[in-house]
Amino acid sequence: MRVTILAVGRLPRSPETELVKLYVERATAAGRALGLGPVEVVEVEGRKTGKAGEAEALRPHFKDAHVLVCDERGRALPSRDFAAEVARLRDDGVRRLVLVIGGADGLDPGLMAEAQGRIAFGPQTWPHALVRAMLAEQVYRAVTILAGSPYHRD
Repeated sequence: MRVTILAVGRLPRSPETELVKLYVERATAAGRALGLGPVEVVEVEGRKTGKAGEAEALRPHFKDAHVLVCDERGRALPSRDFAAEVARLRDDGVRRLVLVIGGADGLDPGLMAEAQGRIAFGPQTWPHALVRAMLAEQVYRAVTILAGSPYHRD
């Protein structure tokens, strides 16, 4: 199952983008044997301003995918539960999982309604660069949990 982190906006080179790159590479390498990957990051820019413009840029990437959006009102899943959800989707034959990070104003309500689920990193508001790094790390952590690696400790 291919895994895409789909994000609004392009980040400049920074420590956070280096972390994202590291975790994406690790998840891709470790996930091959599990039928997970490649893991990729896709950045989009809205041609029009606001949530509706961003939704237009994001929507084409939803085709033939199971979509989970990051939203502060979503389910805050423990890492093992997130890994189990990824495994369930893979085992159910889902070919693409798209994890969406919206712009500064959040995601268009209509776009969120199209998603199959919402996940959260708690009720706090996080900088987008950190959310990308945290999401990439959780994808890697899910892969290591499914592989039985000692990376995750309860």
